[in-house]
Amino acid sequence: MDPKDHKHLGKLPEQLGEVVGEVVGEVVLGPPKDDEGYDKGLKSRHVQMIAFGGAIGVGLFLGSAARLQAAGPGLVLAYAAAGIAAFFVMRALGELVLHRPTAGSFVAYAREFVGPGAAFACGWMYWVNWAMTGIAEITAAGTYVQYWLPDLPQWVTALAALGILLGVNLLSVKIFGELEFWFSLLKVIAIVTFLCVGLALVLTRAGVGPTDHAGVSNLTDHGGFLPRGFGVVLMSLQAVIFAYAAVELVGIAAGETEHPRKILPKAINSVIWRIAIFYVGSILLLVMVLPWTEYHSGESPFVTVFAAIGVPGAGSIMNLVVLTAAMSSCNSGLYATGRILRSMSDNGEAPRFTGLMSARRIPYGGVLFTAAVYLLGVGLNAILPAQAFVIATSIASLGVLSTWATLLYCQIRLRAAAGRGELERPSFRMPGAPWTAYGTLAFLGLVVVLMAFDHDQRVAVWSVPVIALAIWLGWRAVKSRRPAIG
Repeated sequence: MDPKDHKHLGKLPEQLGEVVGEVVGEVVLGPPKDDEGYDKGLKSRHVQMIAFGGAIGVGLFLGSAARLQAAGPGLVLAYAAAGIAAFFVMRALGELVLHRPTAGSFVAYAREFVGPGAAFACGWMYWVNWAMTGIAEITAAGTYVQYWLPDLPQWVTALAALGILLGVNLLSVKIFGELEFWFSLLKVIAIVTFLCVGLALVLTRAGVGPTDHAGVSNLTDHGGFLPRGFGVVLMSLQAVIFAYAAVELVGIAAGETEHPRKILPKAINSVIWRIAIFYVGSILLLVMVLPWTEYHSGESPFVTVFAAIGVPGAGSIMNLVVLTAAMSSCNSGLYATGRILRSMSDNGEAPRFTGLMSARRIPYGGVLFTAAVYLLGVGLNAILPAQAFVIATSIASLGVLSTWATLLYCQIRLRAAAGRGELERPSFRMPGAPWTAYGTLAFLGLVVVLMAFDHDQRVAVWSVPVIALAIWLGWRAVKSRRPAIG
């Protein structure tokens, strides 16, 4: 027998074990309660693009300009550090998903490995994240359209955008997957185009604008790599974490994915190079193509670059991309919160109507509940001050941080349970556990502490006791009427 055959045979028991586990879990035992009634309509390409699109949003396309202006080239360090944290969070999520794929995602895992109270808190914090993000993004969509139609009232565009996305989410998961696929593809094309153009400019030391030249020297020629100190880089971590938000969405998609144990590890593994190239690579190229002093808050740094090299219509093209990113974020928010609220409703942790399913197998109750909050955001367009956007994204970041921390802690508990022989640990595991989990948790805690020292983000930190009290009171209210099992 060929030695290569022995190699393949050696993997056979592991492969058979995964197949048998999937068959037993989904056929013999039936689907998890959180997944009952869902349509397995998401294909591999949908999940791959959801994973791509989750890590590309206005945090990179627009928000990075203000951070570049504040921190200079050293901002790349913040993106690299947050990227490492996001990678470990995704690997923790991957291990949990392979243990039990479910649309309830981290809420279901918190319930299984920590307790119902933790699931309640985690689910509502994630909802707070998307509620605040959605209000900011739906307002931003109206602002972006005014680039072409300045006389059109902002609330009209915001309402139209919400109507379109609500219709998409209520029709079918396949339509959601297709729309998110094309939204994500447009964002990926925009980033890849910039990476190619930016790399060519740096390698050729081309002239960019009337006086500047692209090159590695731009990293240090304008006040140094850390022109305003390392402290400013640390203070930018909250905004960078917000930019990475939604990478965990792929875990929620697990409950509506064909063959999740085969597809999801590939999507999750792609995170490491996506982060390295799309985020860290983009920021690094931005500060090499132009001096960091050329970037300004309120204008996408990608628009700044293409305008400087004289690309016709660059403003309109990138404005379309940023508008797409905002629409994609709202689209994902409606999708994610609909599934999470349904999971919570089934366990008596959310209003009963949020668990209602349509004939199209859509959790329309939860989707409509979140859309109602987005509608409030549309109504506040005329009076929402600029500072409110920063406050909204800061509070949203608290939801992201709590969700990531929950995933890490659940992975720690899963590993401990496997060590006690209570369950079989999946073959797709978090590398370096448990120390990487502890280190990432410490990093997330540092971000929260740093937020308390930032003037714009301090309100979000002050809101923590209020949110904690509301969640505690809510848990006390629903605890007595929760189902005895679930």
